[in-house]
Amino acid sequence: MRWESVHVAGAGVWLPGPVTARSAVEAGRYDPEQCAADDLIEVRVAPDDMAPPDMAVHAATTALKRSGVDVEDIELLVHASIWFQGVEMWPAASYIAGQALGRHIPAFGLRQECNAGLAALEVAARHVASGPDTAAAVVTTADRFGEPVIQRWSSEPGFVYGDGASALLLSRRGGFARLLSTAAGADNSLEAVVRGAGFVPHPTAEPLDLPGRVEYFIKNTGSFRSATERLAAVVRDVVGRALADADTDMESIARVVVPASGRSRMDWQVDSLLGIPLAKSSWDFARRAGHLGAGDQAAGLNHLVETGQVSPGDKVLLVGGGSGFSCTCAVVEITEAPQWLPQDGTRHTEAP
Repeated sequence: MRWESVHVAGAGVWLPGPVTARSAVEAGRYDPEQCAADDLIEVRVAPDDMAPPDMAVHAATTALKRSGVDVEDIELLVHASIWFQGVEMWPAASYIAGQALGRHIPAFGLRQECNAGLAALEVAARHVASGPDTAAAVVTTADRFGEPVIQRWSSEPGFVYGDGASALLLSRRGGFARLLSTAAGADNSLEAVVRGAGFVPHPTAEPLDLPGRVEYFIKNTGSFRSATERLAAVVRDVVGRALADADTDMESIARVVVPASGRSRMDWQVDSLLGIPLAKSSWDFARRAGHLGAGDQAAGLNHLVETGQVSPGDKVLLVGGGSGFSCTCAVVEITEAPQWLPQDGTRHTEAP
């Protein structure tokens, strides 16, 4: 999908303090060999009294303030997450919109695992593009991963889960970047890879065992190599369409933001799958944040902008992917240096 009048007017990220990989190994929570393979420095860990929706409120408030957009022009909030938001059977999106934007703004939650953030971006872009000249929308993500269900350092080899929230504010009026294109694709047969043995009548408090589910799939369904090849085919197709709709190619892309993983998985994503050098990726952010669920792409883009790693004229490719399997990609072009960039070199992504 080619976009002509959708801009990124504001970005906000809320990240708690870091916990080092070394300290997790010393505490017996992180396998030393896996730590060496992942090559992570630290991940962000939120306090137990900080609920994901409140993280998202902080991120959305920052994005709104930075954008200069009148809150009365915001017509929609879409919130994406992959895990528990603090209360069962409760609309977190409505809380976030009410606290950050206003009681009358429609708000919806979107769940598609780690692809949800970019999927929400595409939904919001469609809304903004079809609205009046003043139309604006906000996309938020937030997760806090807690034990015993989520073993942060070991639930999924190659991924260490980090806590945090992100927000992007889209506007027809303008911004620091322009959304050039989005594309989406899926292979729904691949949901079986992480389904496991079957359904249960209600949630359990058992630790998440994603490796066990994958082993079940391999044993009972077929070759994992075939599933990986089909997944890769979806990603390459979606990336190709996003680039084509943006009238660009991979060589013209300045930076690529991919799901935040350990080094071995990151190498596969950027080198084998996309054919780009690691230095062109979001690895420098990923290894200090951890996997933020649905928020890797928005937080990674914010990091590139805040740290001056992209300049006006640069194009950034955002690549998403989530169990199911679904993939959404976006191409944005930086159009100006944001006015909200700090002049003293300080950062605004840390938790207060």
